[in-house]
Amino acid sequence: MAAFVVPDALKAMVGQKEEPVVYKIEEGAIQRYARSVGDSNPLYNDVDYATNSEFGRLMAPPAFVGWPVGASGFDVFRFIEKLIKAGAPMGLLDGGVEYEFFSPVGANDYLIASVKIANIEGRETKMGPTMVTTVETTYTNQRGGVVMIARNTFLSF
Repeated sequence: MAAFVVPDALKAMVGQKEEPVVYKIEEGAIQRYARSVGDSNPLYNDVDYATNSEFGRLMAPPAFVGWPVGASGFDVFRFIEKLIKAGAPMGLLDGGVEYEFFSPVGANDYLIASVKIANIEGRETKMGPTMVTTVETTYTNQRGGVVMIARNTFLSF
């Protein structure tokens, strides 16, 4: 078998950015998220403790980005549909996510998420010809600092 040959229409999508999405980090959302994943860190759960910490406020657990401000966040289904229309195979497998953290995030922060296709390549796998897509989301806070980058990998076959 041969590796998946990436069509020009898909190659042209590399580097293109989606509409940015604004997220707000709220105290209650931080606490609910921490409880739901079983994280009892008082920086995430105890307002008094967090207020008296070096951060001065409730902090968000790693990878927690809050809730979209406005109608909706990034629509992954619309995004995948766009890839398929450009020639991606229809089979899809989530290849995982990798995070790179730069700065803490806490209550009352706003994050702007910028999503782009960082890379598309064809590979030969046990599933046959496979397209590997890396989607990079850069989260910038209200002060213009990059706080986190998430790299999602999708396998299409």
